This record gives sequence, structure tokens and C-alpha cells, in this order.
Amino acid sequence: MIFDSGEWVLAVFAACIVGLSKTGVPGIGMLFVAIFANLMPTRQASGFVLPLLLCGDLVAVSAYRQHTEWKHLWRLFPWTAAGVGLGALAMGRLDNRAAQWLVGGIILALVALHLLRKRAAARGEPAAPGPVLASTVGVLAGFTTLVANAAGPLMAIYLLAMRLPKLAFVGTASVFFLLLNLFKVPFMVGLGLITGESLRLNLLLAPAVLAGAWFGRWVLPRVSAKWFERLALFFSAAAGLKLLIG
Repeated sequence: MIFDSGEWVLAVFAACIVGLSKTGVPGIGMLFVAIFANLMPTRQASGFVLPLLLCGDLVAVSAYRQHTEWKHLWRLFPWTAAGVGLGALAMGRLDNRAAQWLVGGIILALVALHLLRKRAAARGEPAAPGPVLASTVGVLAGFTTLVANAAGPLMAIYLLAMRLPKLAFVGTASVFFLLLNLFKVPFMVGLGLITGESLRLNLLLAPAVLAGAWFGRWVLPRVSAKWFERLALFFSAAAGLKLLIG
């Protein structure tokens, strides 16, 4: 795997976005997924990105772990593990395009569900039960993270539905993704998607991840709660559309 000078610029930019998505702007992570998927085969990109994600996760957890809302995570973990298992089975059976359509449709459906929930809450109507949403998002997040590293928008929708403040949102998401991405490592190694060569390139890109994470920590306190939610929804919807359109 050899990048030319232009591809290195894109790879460094994408690595910066990895860090930014972990500590500052939720949902933006699909941008780096798209960039790496254009630099290498989609399946290979899924494994290549994982160590970079773990680097960003470690920074985010060290900065925001004290804000973690564990009760929301305990509801997700068993279902997410099942979803990862389903994703590992599907990895050898779905082609790239089918996986993109599936993940894109799931993300857009959950964005629509969140907007409907908000409208119902504004009218004083009861929202969907928490355990139902947790089990659905958990399975889908586990599946989509293994197939396309696309669980970020799903988690954003779930945490917005739980009405978490900004810091609790980022803290809860950071712990969730650190544990989820660590859980994925044996599957990716077993599928041959993490190799010694890919890890060497990851080490070269790690400083860009750290720079993006630092910038995200600077950005987060300067974004209002209303705009934080709007950005999360916008990037989630954009990610879903991008996967559907191709």
C-alpha cells in the first residue's frame, strides 16, 4: 500500500477528521470513511481506519470520561456485540454497494425517527420506549461499524434521543466507541484487514489524529447546545445520503 503525494495529503486530512469527530463535531466521521474508501478498496479501508479510531478514542476518553452516562451504555453493549457478530458474517456475503445502501438507509431512517420523536415530545405525546431504541441502535451500530465504520451517526441519533448535554454526549460516545473498537480488533485481524503494513501507515498518520482531537477539544466549548444537535443531525443525514448515492 503506497500513497503518492496527493493521496498523502488526503490521508492526513482524513486522519485529522478522525480526531475532530471524536472530541468536537459528532457525525462528521463519515467524511474520513469516504476519503479512505477512495484511497483503497472499501473492505481494506474498514480495517485500516480502526487503529486510527482507537487513537482518537483514547484522547476523547482521557478528556471526557468523567461525563460518561453509563446507564445508556449498559443498555447498548449486549446488542452491539450481537451486531458485530452479524457484521462479521455479512462481511463476506455483501458486496460494497449493497452494504452502502443498507447502512445509508438505516442512518436516514433513524434521523427521521429522531425528528418524529422530537415532534411527538413537543406535542406532549410519549416517545418510543428506551429499551426498544437501545436494542435497535445497538444491533445496527455493531453491524454497521464492522461493515463500514458507520456507527457514529447511529450513536449520535441515540444520544440525542436520550437528551444528553454536550459533554455527557461526547463522554458517553467516547467510552462506547473505545470499547466497541477494541472488541472489533480480533474480527478485523481474523479477516486480514489489519496487517503489519497497515499498522506502519497508521503510526505515520497518528499525529494528524492527535492534532484533530486537540482542535475538537477547542471547538466543543464554543458550539451552543442547539447547534451541536443541528450539526449532529446534519452530518448524520449527509452521511446516509452519501452512502445511498455512492
